[in-house]
Amino acid sequence: MSDRFETAQVYLVGAGPGDPELLTVKALRAIQQADILVYDRLVGEDILELAPAEAQRIFVGKESGCHPVPQHRINALLVGLAGPGRTVVRLKGGDPFIFGRGSEEAEELRSHGIPYEMIPGITAASGCLAEVGVPLTHRGMATSVRLVTGHRCGDEPLGLNWKSLADPDTTLVLYMALANLPEISERLIEAGLSPDTPAAAVRGGTMPGQQLCTGTLADLPRRVDEAGLTPPALVVIGRVAAFAKDRGNRPADITADFAAFIREAGHA
Repeated sequence: MSDRFETAQVYLVGAGPGDPELLTVKALRAIQQADILVYDRLVGEDILELAPAEAQRIFVGKESGCHPVPQHRINALLVGLAGPGRTVVRLKGGDPFIFGRGSEEAEELRSHGIPYEMIPGITAASGCLAEVGVPLTHRGMATSVRLVTGHRCGDEPLGLNWKSLADPDTTLVLYMALANLPEISERLIEAGLSPDTPAAAVRGGTMPGQQLCTGTLADLPRRVDEAGLTPPALVVIGRVAAFAKDRGNRPADITADFAAFIREAGHA
């Protein structure tokens, strides 16, 4: 075991897009050493079960329009829980530094002189889209990729540079965008992106019950509504979205098999 697990007190850990098999080895080791888990809504039970049975679990999940634990209280909670000889693991869906506010938590810990370590995770853009066969870049189709938040603060308008985003050679991946998808579609078309640009939305990517909805920039909002897709979902817009293919529901026992494998490995 690394000496760092004896010195750091808090680990800001990316739990990936949902499938526990997509955890990094380092993330798994941190979870297995946890005395306390502070976790988000997008961290599934299969991942939580990888922690010691005696570890304390504290839920601080947020969803669109419902923030039962404000970010400043989460920051203060991590500071209050940290202490010598205690391993606190802050589990966040995806990667803590990609729309995860992990940098805010790290800054709070740093300001109090608390040792911490950031453990990156597979972000939804790569994990969920790989699951449905969509590459982020592809020769002759997409030379760049942009990760964008489609979430608005209260009644404020989406503060995005639409002209810059309306680039046919770029893959756009939008997080937290489902509620504002009609406006996003309209504004991108107004900015010059073709209405026929391929587009797709993935709900629950990498997990059993995953849903895929495909269409074009112009009709994806309608298709998403007809399919009844709800958050959490990821939206991809660009030529590469034409690769999207529903491979059917993932077997529900994959995560259980993985958990059993980890338990057996720990006793080997």
